[in-house]
Amino acid sequence: MTKVTKAVIAAAGFGTRFLPQTKAMPKEMLPIIDKPIIQYIVEDLVAAGIKDIIIVGSSNKRAIEDHFDMPNEDLLNNLRAGGPKKQHYIDELETIAGLANFVYVRQKGPYGNATPILNAAHLIGNEPFIYAYADDLTVATPNAFQQMITLYDEFQGGILPCVQVTNDIDFERYGILGGERMRDDVLKMNAIVEKPGKDKAPSDFASVGGYLFTPSVFEYLERGLDSLPEDTEFYVTDSLVQPMLADGHNFYGCLMQNSKRYDTGDKLEYMKTVIDFGLAHDELGPELRAYIATKLKD
Repeated sequence: MTKVTKAVIAAAGFGTRFLPQTKAMPKEMLPIIDKPIIQYIVEDLVAAGIKDIIIVGSSNKRAIEDHFDMPNEDLLNNLRAGGPKKQHYIDELETIAGLANFVYVRQKGPYGNATPILNAAHLIGNEPFIYAYADDLTVATPNAFQQMITLYDEFQGGILPCVQVTNDIDFERYGILGGERMRDDVLKMNAIVEKPGKDKAPSDFASVGGYLFTPSVFEYLERGLDSLPEDTEFYVTDSLVQPMLADGHNFYGCLMQNSKRYDTGDKLEYMKTVIDFGLAHDELGPELRAYIATKLKD
């Protein structure tokens, strides 16, 4: 099989839930401690063996391009003036620029989460690839993308990372997979039902955090686009996954092991993410924990 070395990151959204902060700064650049959200996604992709990362954005996302570029001379001169104690900043910034081969594409086409794949298709070729969302962060050991690639190598089909849902409300928030259990953590799909509610849910596997697609997905992009009714959104589930399942392509829903998912596109969930990462931080964690304990006593 061809190794998975390419990834597409969807990063064209306006981040309206974070206005006015996101008027001038992309939501993907919101910080978690001292890194933007998208850098955590990129670092996990690189750790999983991804070499080429295609970021599908829009005209207001230049900050993302600048972040993964080499630092400008003004910043470098400022850091050099600080002497050896600031050299580690220079080293870190240069490391970020060298993480992967970055390609930036502006999103064009109908509204919907299948459009970034359409925009990046000509750069992927006849290869499997990971499709990730820039504000959907999963902390796992091994990381979520490593787990997805391992499962792809084992089952030789498309992979949907999943969480196991138990709360009634979660069955109304996620796409729920139907199919045959291969083992406790893997389900061979025959359907995905969007927000069915617990009573109509075909399983407790909820799709979250992106996809690993085989190259057979590309023939369904144009087909899905051509058959898309007017004023209808171009969605991965409806236009790609469901038709591929109907034609016999293999997809597997896989529970991510040792994992916790963060939806940083939601304000409250973003705040929880910052707190969790802060508490886990080697240097900041103890003082932050003590501060929170003090505030809770007030």
